[in-house]
Amino acid sequence: MTSTLTLTPAREDLIQSRNFIGGTWCEGADGRRFDVLDPADDSLVVQVVDSGEADAKAAVDAASAAFPAWRDTPARQRAQLLKRWHAAIIANQEDLARLISREQGKPLAEGRGEVLYAASYVEWFAGEAVRAYGDLIPAAVGGRRMSVVKEPVGVVAAVTPWNFPAAMIARKIAPALAAGCTVVCKPAEDTPLTSLALVRLAEEAGLPAGTLNIVTASRDTTPTVVGQWLADARVRKITFTGSTPVGKHLARESAATLKKLSLELGGNAPYIVFEDADLDAAVEGLMAGKFRNGGQTCVSPNRVFVHDAVHDAFVAKLAERMSKLTVGPATRPDALIGPMINARAVEKILRHIQDALDKGARLVLGNTQALEQLGPNYVMPALITGATTDMALAHEETFGPVVPVFRFASEAEVVEIANATPYGLAAYFYSNDMDRVWRVAAALESGIVAINEGAFASEAAPFGGIKDSGYGREGSRYGLDEYMHTKYLCQGNLKR
Repeated sequence: MTSTLTLTPAREDLIQSRNFIGGTWCEGADGRRFDVLDPADDSLVVQVVDSGEADAKAAVDAASAAFPAWRDTPARQRAQLLKRWHAAIIANQEDLARLISREQGKPLAEGRGEVLYAASYVEWFAGEAVRAYGDLIPAAVGGRRMSVVKEPVGVVAAVTPWNFPAAMIARKIAPALAAGCTVVCKPAEDTPLTSLALVRLAEEAGLPAGTLNIVTASRDTTPTVVGQWLADARVRKITFTGSTPVGKHLARESAATLKKLSLELGGNAPYIVFEDADLDAAVEGLMAGKFRNGGQTCVSPNRVFVHDAVHDAFVAKLAERMSKLTVGPATRPDALIGPMINARAVEKILRHIQDALDKGARLVLGNTQALEQLGPNYVMPALITGATTDMALAHEETFGPVVPVFRFASEAEVVEIANATPYGLAAYFYSNDMDRVWRVAAALESGIVAINEGAFASEAAPFGGIKDSGYGREGSRYGLDEYMHTKYLCQGNLKR
């Protein structure tokens, strides 16, 4: 009999279903709720508040009222509160991992890893809170002192995605709080429970009332909530992770009040294997980068380019590794790939596979149907050869466990094709030629380039893209600057 893992948190109070506004857990103004489903079987997990305009405004009211005191709180004190939040996350990491796997579907081992990844950002920005340094500028004339200071922008609205419900809220909220900003947050409608639990732990850690506020909203009411924040001049920054069309909409609508924006949007990452690459390392790097969260990541290798000279050997090694992937619910200890988030995701994945086959590609592993014997949202990992640039998977983000392999003959050719996309979030390549390493790294149009590496994420490094993948950076010292503005101070007529 196959053993199973429990996805029920030991702490019942971590399963929250109400909004948190001004230090109080509260129902929505109109009493509406919506369903949160388990993607493993589409069963109901819980119903949460379906917020509207009044709730969105109330959250900003609370954040705006709390801002002056939080801004003036000494940085070291803000850092201590973030450290307490970090400690609470670590102390409750198993419960948080269970919540992630229950509402998002990823295997429990990955859920545990995500919690630690999220916690690393809280810890990092606790340290950065006391390092928001300014500058002294040598004056060109006597009797003058010129300096630069950094100040928090004000109320921040964070809109987070479903694929990493713990990591994304931590990556946005921790630097905002460290900088001295107050926050209103709207988590993804598919995965609000993890975010609510993290806010519960922040409350437990002692964050002052109004400093951090969260409202949940369904797919239908999200435009109303976010629209209220876009129109409210008190909200000085929007930080968003999601699709490029939505990011462009936020940029347009923010123009009226000239809000500061951080947008982490779609990707179409190339993964290039040159003829001088270590093939075993390249296969392992692809396995790590592609199948994390079942391929549902914005930096997932979407297009795999392999040099003609090593194509067949690489595909054979990759097929052997992929054949060992097990698909199943997060309750199965041996599951390496869980369900996709919903039926829309499954439909897109299968459409991309079928489109590739219709245009002449070969399906080495996988199939064109969902694995309905497991549940409604499962797909088999697919390996496709003979991929060409006219296929949908060459220019659309698949967001699933599909590996299309393209052949190439020269460095110049593959760099040109890799860059032939409106996106520029992440790029990967494998080569042992150091001259080539520097050339290709410089030539790839991407905010992140991984060289002989399949997993690059770190709280100490700046994460973000260029082109249609957005702007702004998360993580690192650059991530703190996203939540601050620069003030120049000039004092004259000083007596010497």
